[in-house]
Amino acid sequence: MIRRIEPRDVDAAVGLVYELALYEKAPEQCHLTSEQLHTALFGERPALFGHVAEVDGQVVGIALWFLNFSTWDGVHGVYLEDLYVTPDQRGNGLGKKLLQALAQECVEQNYTRLQWWVLNWNEPSIGFYKSLGAIPMDEWTTMRVTGAALSALASAD
Repeated sequence: MIRRIEPRDVDAAVGLVYELALYEKAPEQCHLTSEQLHTALFGERPALFGHVAEVDGQVVGIALWFLNFSTWDGVHGVYLEDLYVTPDQRGNGLGKKLLQALAQECVEQNYTRLQWWVLNWNEPSIGFYKSLGAIPMDEWTTMRVTGAALSALASAD
């Protein structure tokens, strides 16, 4: 079953985010807490949304996403931050169903795009995404400012 995330799912979702960080070979970079995720999803001004895949009452997959905006199209889109299905449930169509739920969100809201990142080494996921019609945007370079560089930029004259 694919459904919108509910407050009762937060702890399970945090656990899956940590599993994803381990899969992506960066567990030391994951610091998410249940309180943080709960506030982001269900706080006064939610900026994060989510869907879960549930099998036999257990959350076994997540899609966490937020809205972006295309100035060229003049409308919002969906940016998928995390998509993860537990290894024992892969191959059962849950990843595709989670992406279908986000595509439906886009169509229903007249959003013009659904996008996400995938690590270059993650060939199984890249193949899966391409099979759904996703196109690599490899002419773009992702840029990021964090930590000390972020602080320095914020305080620059």
